[in-house]
This record gives sequence, C-alpha cells and structure tokens, in this order.
Amino acid sequence: MAAREQAPEERSPDRGRDDVDEVTRAVLTASRLLVAVSARSLAAVEDRVTLPQFRLLVVLSTHDEAKLVTLAERLGVNPSTAMRMLDRLITAGLAERRVNPASRRETVLRVTPGGRRLVDDVTAGRRREIAGIVERLAPEQRAALVDALTAFTVAGGEPSVPGDGTDTYPLGWTSGPSARHDD
Repeated sequence: MAAREQAPEERSPDRGRDDVDEVTRAVLTASRLLVAVSARSLAAVEDRVTLPQFRLLVVLSTHDEAKLVTLAERLGVNPSTAMRMLDRLITAGLAERRVNPASRRETVLRVTPGGRRLVDDVTAGRRREIAGIVERLAPEQRAALVDALTAFTVAGGEPSVPGDGTDTYPLGWTSGPSARHDD
C-alpha cells in the first residue's frame, strides 16, 4: 500500500511544491513521527535509562571510551551533569570507569556489554519500525525520500549513518548546522 501523496489541488494555490513554509511543515510533521518512533523504542527500556542516559550510552558505544570532559562536550552538557548520569549507568551495570593504561592518572569511561546490548536493542527496534513505514511507500517515493532526506541532512551538517546496517549511532544533537562530528 503506497502512502497517499497530497494532490496538487489540496495544496495552497499560492504556494509551489518547494515553498519553504510547506517544506518546513512537512519536515515538522515527519519529525513528529520520528520522535514517536524513538519514544516507542525507548519505552521498552525506560525503567532502566532516561533519554539523556541513553544518549550518553550512544556516545560511549560510538567512541568505545572517553574521558569525562570529552564525553560532556560530545553531549553538550557540563562535566558534573555527565558524571551524575554516568554514576547512575555504572550503578545499573551499563557503563564503567577504568584507569587509562596510557596514563594511570586518567580515568576513561566505557560502555559495558550490557550497555552496548541495550543501545543495539533500542536501535534495532527503531530500525524495524522505520523499515515498516518505508515498506508502505511506493518505490519511486522511497527514491525521492532518500534524495530529499540526504539533501536535508547534508544541509544540516549531519553525518550519514553507514549503509552496512551497523548504525554507528552518530548523535546529531549538535549546537547548530555548522557543528561537525570529526572525532
């Protein structure tokens, strides 16, 4: 079953298909759907982690290990906030502190196998739900969506997710369109 495309006569007569307001409205509507998908994927683990704690696990899963200050920068929070979130994750067995073997005065933070499993499970659930939605689109709509979303993410400065199915979790929660993920 193909998704229903809005007929030209249903669009405002004084706006073209690529009008900024119309596109913005469509993106906001789509983002509501994606937020709902994300919320449902996290609902299965909400008794274990909050959204900010999940973000922290995502960062640790992506970067293997990090110092507290680096982790806080990647999350866009104060180190004290990151430490409080991390303490809760350590207590839950989802993250751990280790002495840096290269510099015994430093502590590095890592996700545990249980934390990585949680991130993988949530991400897999999200992927399944999004795939189910995409399957309802006609092939030409899928191709157009890939082109449009690729252009949108490039314009926003967001790195793309690998096409190999591994979903290495780039965050995308940056301070602005010019922010980069080059670590």
